[in-house]
Amino acid sequence: MKRNSTFIAFLAVLMMAVSACRSHYEVAGMQRSRILVDSRYDIQTDAQVTAFLAPYKHIVDSVMGPVVGRSAKYMTAKRPEGTLSNLLADILVWAAKDYNEQPDLGLYNMGGVRADLPKGEITYGDVLDIAPFENKIAFVTMSGDALLELFGQIAAVGGEGLSHSVRMVIQNRKLVSATVNGEPVDPARSYRVTTIDYLLGGTDKMEAFKKGTDINSPKDASNNTRFIIMNYFRDMQKQGKVVDSEIEGRVIVK
Repeated sequence: MKRNSTFIAFLAVLMMAVSACRSHYEVAGMQRSRILVDSRYDIQTDAQVTAFLAPYKHIVDSVMGPVVGRSAKYMTAKRPEGTLSNLLADILVWAAKDYNEQPDLGLYNMGGVRADLPKGEITYGDVLDIAPFENKIAFVTMSGDALLELFGQIAAVGGEGLSHSVRMVIQNRKLVSATVNGEPVDPARSYRVTTIDYLLGGTDKMEAFKKGTDINSPKDASNNTRFIIMNYFRDMQKQGKVVDSEIEGRVIVK
């Protein structure tokens, strides 16, 4: 017991000493630098590393390589409006039929889009790059007042991915006007919105979603946005269609 007590006392003294020493140190400054990792690092390859990774690369390629559809052009998500962000919001509306839903509009947040869409063949890996998170499709009812509040929050950040039914005009990061299906938003009526479950808690500065009601937010992994996007591409491919999207003036900045 004496030996254990002595050891514990030693540890206590040591911790006090370390704590005392730490109090004498302060951060004098911070520096950072950026290292660009690009194709220059592909010029000289390490044969041993390449051989080591080969069997794993084969497995990854077998999972990520299958083609799910085709894209008419290179697409990007950007504010106030982008071809890819438009497409993703439209895909959420397209998927609504599988949930017995008829939304008035769709919204896909810019923060949830992590890569651009290449032109030509689109693989599972391409879609995974775009939607790597576990975000799932969700449906929520919003009053016209709450929807206008949401549009105001979207205007404040310069735009988000909005479906074809929406037209917004913003000026100085403030909402000037908004229509849904060609009609001004009516504060007295309700609107059904399809989006991703991540936003329902008011994240990404879209606090108005907290006022939503009658939420339909399936939690099964099959409802992940990446699978919904892939299903859309596969459906278009079955119909012999190449996926395309245009800038339509969904969000206009004055």
